[in-house]
Amino acid sequence: MEGLEPEPAAAAALFGDGVDRARAFAAALAEHGEERGLIGPQELPRLWTRHILNSAIAAPLFPADGTVGDVGSGAGLPGLVLAIARPDVRWVLIEPMERRVAWLEEQVAALGLTNVEVLRARAKDAGRYEGVLDAVTARAVSALRKLIPWVAPLARDGGELILLKGMGAPGEIEAAQKAIRKYKLSEVRVEVLGEGVLTEETRVVRAVVRG
Repeated sequence: MEGLEPEPAAAAALFGDGVDRARAFAAALAEHGEERGLIGPQELPRLWTRHILNSAIAAPLFPADGTVGDVGSGAGLPGLVLAIARPDVRWVLIEPMERRVAWLEEQVAALGLTNVEVLRARAKDAGRYEGVLDAVTARAVSALRKLIPWVAPLARDGGELILLKGMGAPGEIEAAQKAIRKYKLSEVRVEVLGEGVLTEETRVVRAVVRG
């Protein structure tokens, strides 16, 4: 598609056997993402590096055979990307907006993903998953101090938050100390992923939830 960033060399290594699905997802997002309000008009030239690989680089962090929630899945970043990269993990994509849920369901079907459930709900209303998920992730949803009260209750005791953030991640942790204490998070830290692999590194805030 005209204007779409060429597939970076790192894609094949990050997705392995799932690279064809990743390509299909990238093509669908490039073709329909703007018209359906999923991505902005300036995103095509950086769709792979800024969005798809930025999400995929975190795939090894999630527990094998676990169940992971992605809060505010939107266009499927990171949830659909991670589901492609980690077929051994069960993914629950939690998204309140009907038009985005429709997109996610279409892509799950089109890509033949059997390890994904799409749940139309706000995180606080995802009742049957409260306190049961092995890990919870989110990307570009909200500042950490607001995000923690949404995501932490979904994790089981000893489960993990794996939240994709930007350059300001350390400052967000400082601003979220009250929420960190309230929701009994431990081992809170920032990890930088993709150094030497991606042109733009990914920052992840990780924390363990203690019930």
